[in-house]
Amino acid sequence: MSGSTEKEISSDLENLETSLQEAIEAEDRQQVTELVDSISSNEALRQVSKMESEDRDSFISMLTPETAAELIEEAPAELAITMIQDLESSVAAKIMEELHSDTQADIVKDLGVEASEAILSAMESERADSVRMLAQYDPDTAGGLMELEVFSFLVSDTVAAVLKRLIEGDEEFERHRGQHPYVIDESGKLIGVVSLRDMLRSKRSVLLSDIMSTPISVLPDTDQEALAELFHDNPFLGIPVVDEQGMLLGVVSRLEVAEAELERAEHESLSRQQIGDELRSMPTWLRSRRRLAWLSSNIVLNIIAASVISAYEETLAAVIAIAVFLPMVSDMSGCSGNQAVGVSMRELSLGLTRPIDLFHVLRKELSVGIINGIALGILIGIVAWVWKDSAFLGLVIGLALSINTLVAVSIGGTVPLMLKHLGIDPAVAAGPLLTTVTDMAGFFLVLSLASLFMPQLLS
Repeated sequence: MSGSTEKEISSDLENLETSLQEAIEAEDRQQVTELVDSISSNEALRQVSKMESEDRDSFISMLTPETAAELIEEAPAELAITMIQDLESSVAAKIMEELHSDTQADIVKDLGVEASEAILSAMESERADSVRMLAQYDPDTAGGLMELEVFSFLVSDTVAAVLKRLIEGDEEFERHRGQHPYVIDESGKLIGVVSLRDMLRSKRSVLLSDIMSTPISVLPDTDQEALAELFHDNPFLGIPVVDEQGMLLGVVSRLEVAEAELERAEHESLSRQQIGDELRSMPTWLRSRRRLAWLSSNIVLNIIAASVISAYEETLAAVIAIAVFLPMVSDMSGCSGNQAVGVSMRELSLGLTRPIDLFHVLRKELSVGIINGIALGILIGIVAWVWKDSAFLGLVIGLALSINTLVAVSIGGTVPLMLKHLGIDPAVAAGPLLTTVTDMAGFFLVLSLASLFMPQLLS
């Protein structure tokens, strides 16, 4: 991509952001709708993720329930909750009614009881009851993954009944793409499934019961691994979910299971970096608390590692006491930076961040870096003070870690965007680059501060 083209894209996106902000402030519903219609859903979600909470709520409220629901369906789970949780109950209820049933259940599970009940109370009672029923299932089971919208027909229906719905382009049918027609009896019990190929080769007057076959079904508590294995062994696009009496409850799709498996793999990868499912649209204090939970405990592991060096301290000159904490400062800062790398990588993959958002990302990371840097600096400073009985040593080490943490998260958050802009794979290059820079910065900070306070350290 040429430099001029990149500049043009950057300019267009900046103009879009400005126009959208002006439309929101002017409460111009038509302008907001036109702007959203002119961009992709990924770009719309990117804009949403950068908005302050008040602007975000106004923006969502100005969209039609159908458009808002489409965006929420495409959004990561964390952003989807953020988009709906602070809306007025009546507005949120209208949007909820446009969502797929499985998405409705996911949102209800993640919202607090009070907030979810406020929304459900504003929905149609039958729909609300269905959502409550779905929300009771574990998310990694057939019940938690299924949709209630099922392409089903009575055993007494004919091929003509199915074709009629296909021809009419029933809006409900849009949610059934990929499903074969399921055959139920008068009580709602699943008794068969019809192949679309067999149906199209049959006369319109043929009863579905004459061409149906015995379906493979699962119970609501069937776990995700078993579902994945079923889809691996069979060419089905969907598998019906029934209760113990064989009553048809819903259908779980191959796509839904595949996405759940991908989400689990992503979550495990992020968990190894101790950041969870974080997005920068989340509140700063929440993001800080999530990262600090592991970073604080990691100090203990670093103390153990540093103790190995400390065992030889008596044979070294007094100034060598500083060297005991060098690996701790570099390692702790590296952990903070890797968390920031993980969030940037995730947002890049989801389309919520682009290279032109570098300064926005930097600002967000600085806010977290300041909080975490101060907290970690105080913790390690106290450890150094108590361990070596030197307040000035604690000051040197604590200040070095605080500054290096700020440096690390700034680099970790922005380097993947810069590498992406240069056409370099950030997944490959970001980690090593971050480690090198934070090590160098950590050593420089510790040693330069130690030189500054040398008289006090030796006294």
